[in-house]
Amino acid sequence: MNLRRTVAASAASVLGLGLLAACGGDGGDDDTDNSPSGSSAEATAGGTLKVLQHFPYEASDPQRIYYGVQLAWYRRLMYRGLLGFPMSEDAEESTTPVPDLATDTGTSEEGGKVWKFTLKDGVKWEDGSDITCEDVQYGTSRVFANDLITGGPNYTLSYIDVEDYPGPYKATPEQQKAFEEAVSCEGKTITFNFNKPWADFPQAVAGMMMTDPYKEEFDEGAKSQWKVLSNGPYKVEGGKWDKNGGATLVRNENYDPATDDPETLRLALPDQIDYQIDPSDTAGELFNDRLIQDAADVQNAITTARVAPAQFPKITGPVEERYLNVDSPYTQYLSPNFNSDNMKDLAVRQALAKALDLNGYVKALGGETAAAPAESIVNPSVPGYTENPAFADDNNNDGDPAAAKALLEEAGVQLPLKIKLGYPASPTADKAMAVVKQGWDDAGFEVSLEPQGDTYYDVISRPDDEFDVTWGGWGADWPSAMTVIPPLYDSRPNFSPTTCGQNYGCYQNDEFEALVDEAANASDIEAQTEALVKADAKLGEDVAYIPLDTSKFNWLHGSKVTGFTTTAASSSYPEIGLIGVTE
Repeated sequence: MNLRRTVAASAASVLGLGLLAACGGDGGDDDTDNSPSGSSAEATAGGTLKVLQHFPYEASDPQRIYYGVQLAWYRRLMYRGLLGFPMSEDAEESTTPVPDLATDTGTSEEGGKVWKFTLKDGVKWEDGSDITCEDVQYGTSRVFANDLITGGPNYTLSYIDVEDYPGPYKATPEQQKAFEEAVSCEGKTITFNFNKPWADFPQAVAGMMMTDPYKEEFDEGAKSQWKVLSNGPYKVEGGKWDKNGGATLVRNENYDPATDDPETLRLALPDQIDYQIDPSDTAGELFNDRLIQDAADVQNAITTARVAPAQFPKITGPVEERYLNVDSPYTQYLSPNFNSDNMKDLAVRQALAKALDLNGYVKALGGETAAAPAESIVNPSVPGYTENPAFADDNNNDGDPAAAKALLEEAGVQLPLKIKLGYPASPTADKAMAVVKQGWDDAGFEVSLEPQGDTYYDVISRPDDEFDVTWGGWGADWPSAMTVIPPLYDSRPNFSPTTCGQNYGCYQNDEFEALVDEAANASDIEAQTEALVKADAKLGEDVAYIPLDTSKFNWLHGSKVTGFTTTAASSSYPEIGLIGVTE
């Protein structure tokens, strides 16, 4: 996901979560510290928590949400799903689905092609009405109306066993009947019928909101973009989210914690949560300046903004007690362009990987406080992660330009070989890419750095040879490499006459895609993971990508905030379900 993608969200979102996430750090503290940093006071209910947000969301409609932090926080606060991920600091536990609105984590039939869930008794909407199986069915149907319900994940479109279904707004009676047979209700039990196995469907249900319930009577199609009908512990005062202003969240009197597992999924400690949004360019740094000072008006605050590099020297003494440096779920990488004549020779791509000074690159990003060298496009936080043997600690990550040059000469490549490297412009990126250029130039390349603006992802998705190599960033949509490797490198859903989609290097290989099919048709996660490890190894063998770094997050909070920590379930953002405030 570009944004859990992250925090997948739009490609621009990935840019923010990828490169900008890697911009912090002065290299002073090399150890990731993910221990809780909140007040030692025992967490108690009450008070008001402030959320200082430095960017606007694109919607508050559950089927349109794709930002990682929004998915994580809305799940804790307002939108319960059939399943959820626990608030555990243990990575394995926090990526293992547990029941939320459902009585259990689902039963699978026909080798993963059929999944069934039963709703708990007593679960209600904020208006006091019961949440029904038909609400889950209707919410699932809305994703198909992708002309109106835009921006959210759409994995269900390729799995649910129905053809030519346009969603509930434009469907004929026959089309609607076909959908309701594919996603059927019997009492409180909903059955999903898929056209192929979906081994990790429970992870998708817990991590995304594609199958969240939605009340048909509440729906106004595209006009529902900012409406909120809660079924969680909080509701939005006034019922609508203000894109650039935020919202005030207050207790939902029709939420019954007896139908929930608060200790596992959401403590809901504050009585009120005030979201304050400032989308200006300097907002994030200003928020953290106030938090560093522990100003009176932010002592009860957390923020979506990561600490900027210039602020790291200020993280000392008492401030350090309110600071966390944690691994993020995002990985950055380079894509050789297979449509470029310069990149068609395997030896050229191998030389690029061999000459890359990853240690110098990470240092330019801000040191080990900001990032760590990557050894696969799959982030280590994804269950089943395996280092790609093509990139595992090659040359201790220092790069070997001399060996790379010898490889090029042996292959008969005429040197210097002129290549263009495209990346999203920023001062930190310029420094980091200069390190890449130096190693490649020393190996016999002649590199032209090509920094790009806001339309970067639109530019690099075109199937032409404008760039020889491009930068990208990605994070799993839910804890599965199925949301990393196929979306990025399977040519079949990506390629069209006008775009290579998210397959920025326009890579195509039949052996690789056969392994993707093997993973997609696996009846269990173990078999799926085994096929994906082989698929990633094939990508490494072909040098379809060159891993760069896994970014780290740096968080501050006010002195009256309690229980401050991060989890894999919160995409390494603050775990809002555990956070409280003390007066």
